[in-house]
Amino acid sequence: MRRALLAWKDGFKGPARNDGDGTSHSPTVNKLQWTFPYATEWTTCRQRMNLEQRLDSQRKAWQKELPVTAETRIDRLDRAIDLLLENDEKLCDAMAEDFGQRPRVMSQFTDTLPSVKALKHAKKHVRQWMRRERRPMEFPLNLLGGKAWVEYQPKGVVGLICPWNFPVYMAFGPLAGILAAGNRCMIKPSEMTPATSQLMAELIADAFDPDEIDVFCGDASVGQAFSALPFDHMFFTGSTAVGKHIMRAAAENLTPVTLELGGKSPTIIGEGADLTRAAQSIVLGKTMNAGQICLAPDYVYVQEQELNPFLERFSNELNNAFPTEKGTEDYTTIINDRHQQRLAGLVEDAVNAGVEVRSLGPEGASCPVQVAINPPESAAIMREEIFGPLLPVRTYQSLDQVIEYVNANPRPLALYYFGPDRAAHRQLLDRTLSGGATLNDVIFHIAVEDLPFGGTGASGIGHYHGHDGFKTFSHAKAVMQQSPLRIGKLLGILPPYGSRLKTVLKTELRK
Repeated sequence: MRRALLAWKDGFKGPARNDGDGTSHSPTVNKLQWTFPYATEWTTCRQRMNLEQRLDSQRKAWQKELPVTAETRIDRLDRAIDLLLENDEKLCDAMAEDFGQRPRVMSQFTDTLPSVKALKHAKKHVRQWMRRERRPMEFPLNLLGGKAWVEYQPKGVVGLICPWNFPVYMAFGPLAGILAAGNRCMIKPSEMTPATSQLMAELIADAFDPDEIDVFCGDASVGQAFSALPFDHMFFTGSTAVGKHIMRAAAENLTPVTLELGGKSPTIIGEGADLTRAAQSIVLGKTMNAGQICLAPDYVYVQEQELNPFLERFSNELNNAFPTEKGTEDYTTIINDRHQQRLAGLVEDAVNAGVEVRSLGPEGASCPVQVAINPPESAAIMREEIFGPLLPVRTYQSLDQVIEYVNANPRPLALYYFGPDRAAHRQLLDRTLSGGATLNDVIFHIAVEDLPFGGTGASGIGHYHGHDGFKTFSHAKAVMQQSPLRIGKLLGILPPYGSRLKTVLKTELRK
């Protein structure tokens, strides 16, 4: 435990980071931790003792319930659906309070709707997912009644650490797979959305027994203690930097992890692309939640001759989306001053490097959409995940040049391409590695519940959604039922060894 806590402390020294993970990493927290180390460690130990008691209680309840029937799983999924549908307005109001301004319809579209869809999808398919999977056996194990299959069992208690950018969906989306797989769950929501986190805690307490789902609000010390628990699986959504700390803490307990991280998702506008369509899609992806999305198009590559036409269309589509007479009522504000200052720092760094930066609106926004034209690779805006309404636009001459750049950098969570050329589609999909990809749009592969969602390398480990999420939160138990034959004697592998085993080996060890 002490080593896990020290790892967290070591990681939280220094300047504030762009983390969407439900843990606080401000310089003030660091100073307090190091000025009063014994008080902080004592507080964390007390918190962990309480968390350990809750984990032990959930695990005992889960073990007593085994096997978890389809009816029980469906009942829990139904209660989660009812919770969201009955409290949609309250949750949207809480999210608006946390962000300062967040359009209700956008909260419904990005948080409530995908959560309900994921839970309904799991409810519809859970009986089928629970069935054993028959697997073929080779000679001679398949003789006279030998059988093999896979059974999917719940892992136990899952720890779920949620980010602030989509505080409802990033709790209830993973819960669809967690509950469908028959698990219990302990949730640590973000302290950066306190109103939403507290409301979710109250609603879940009303709908679920604490031995089914329990919520633990609190600051970084709660996050430290929470991540150090010996869960049966831990699911974390947030930044790559904090994901490393989560993985270190989990390693102390050999807890398997799913890490949904971020990165710089490239958007390539290819030859023959419809520039208006591309611009409209990128405006959507860059202004939804003010670009505070792990899947947001982080930077754009456009052919040199198409740079000005694209910028013109992008500006036009942005004006169409946010006309002056409507002001910023459909625009989400940046979550807090720290992130606002971080984004301003990225712009300042680009300007100091001689980059042309254009502010395009919407008019009156505290952090409008800004385009940085051809920033160098060394600029902070090209090195750090932006997580906001800033858009670097770079030009290219050949697709090979873009592929080389993408492959020279950490693997992104997503890759987007606009254009009709199927050969270019194939080239990008075959020669680059990203968590997922959308062709001729952005972000929308996450909306397909039957597609696995997750990253690779620096953008994440593992995946969820639909059947893949069910498997992530299940243990695939291999089962083999032997035939009545005495296979050992039949094969000659029971000593003393003789000619029978030599014959088997001679038969099998050939092409």
